[in-house]
Amino acid sequence: MKKILLLSDTHSFIDKQILKFVKQADEVWHAGDIGSIEVIDIIKKLKPIRAVFGNIDNASIRSEFPLDNKFTIENVSVWMTHIGGYPNKYDKRIKDEISTNPPQLFISGHSHILKVMFDKKLHLLHMNPGAAGKHGFHKIRTMLRFEINGEKVTNLEVIELEQRK
Repeated sequence: MKKILLLSDTHSFIDKQILKFVKQADEVWHAGDIGSIEVIDIIKKLKPIRAVFGNIDNASIRSEFPLDNKFTIENVSVWMTHIGGYPNKYDKRIKDEISTNPPQLFISGHSHILKVMFDKKLHLLHMNPGAAGKHGFHKIRTMLRFEINGEKVTNLEVIELEQRK
């Protein structure tokens, strides 16, 4: 079993609230728009991290992380990308591939809107953790926490950090 903390759209921001949850996870996954490599460096000192680069990320982040991160953890296939859309509205860049080779868990960021949906057509779970940073139009900073146990995603929790000022 692995305890996962999923965040996105930190836009160079990390604070004690985020780090409290980082310390409780086995792994941290970041779905892009990291903003600053220092965010990654701080998390790496505490836990292993998997990430993708987002549209605002610079060359140093893009050289460390891919556009698409596809992996299997326990027995769950995962595809993480920053701009991916969601069920019935997948981004055109990934639409064909996700239709022909869907993962069990599809993760994207970018929208700053927390969304968890099951795609009945492709039989996959989609997650977008919203935005953990303070930059953007979102009203509340959010993340997701869940466990992967064998071939199941369980104990999904929405973490609301605070209202963005």
